[in-house]
Amino acid sequence: MTSHARRALLAPLAVTIALPAALYYVLRAQGTAPWQALLISGVIPAAHAVVTAVRRRHVAFFDLLVVALLAVSAATSLVSGDPRVLLLKDAAIPAVLGLWIAGTLFLSRPFAFHFGTHLRRGSGDAEAERAWQELPAYRQALRGLTLLWGGVELLDAALSTVQALVLPVDAVPVLGRIQSFTLLALVVVITVRRSRRFRARHGISLFGTAGPAGVPVPQEAGPGA
Repeated sequence: MTSHARRALLAPLAVTIALPAALYYVLRAQGTAPWQALLISGVIPAAHAVVTAVRRRHVAFFDLLVVALLAVSAATSLVSGDPRVLLLKDAAIPAVLGLWIAGTLFLSRPFAFHFGTHLRRGSGDAEAERAWQELPAYRQALRGLTLLWGGVELLDAALSTVQALVLPVDAVPVLGRIQSFTLLALVVVITVRRSRRFRARHGISLFGTAGPAGVPVPQEAGPGA
């Protein structure tokens, strides 16, 4: 994986997973109530989403989801005073993402294809589009990865829901982050291995960059859906 790809993956993770958890425990160590610490730490990914939308002049689905869920859960928690409402917000995010990712299988291009735009450079987008049109194995591989990613997000959501309802409140943020990182690492390993096997077999990367020798996309079939 290139340094550009690593930055594209790790920077959002630090903002949405690592920093909020660290801030939560700092606030708890200072005597802040659990629901207040959860609410304040949840502002980090929400603020990042707003800044990103302003900078790009475009509101992405994930950014809108983070802000909306924080607002709803914060309002509910203020009324009820129950920190578990805010913990369930962290379970709702992967639930909605998982359903959305899986739903892209019914669109003209699945999530895995569009995700590649964050990793590709140069003529990568053109290579990816040509591979999608001309190589059935390419379409099948990206649809398979989309199904995998959506399923893992739904698994994360199910486990997070159980944690939010059953475990002590202060244990959930760190356990939830460890769980999310572990599942993500598993998905990354599987994705990298599948991508390498695909490149060895077909001469191109699953994410649209040309092979080491500039191998052209094989002409196996007509245009895809």
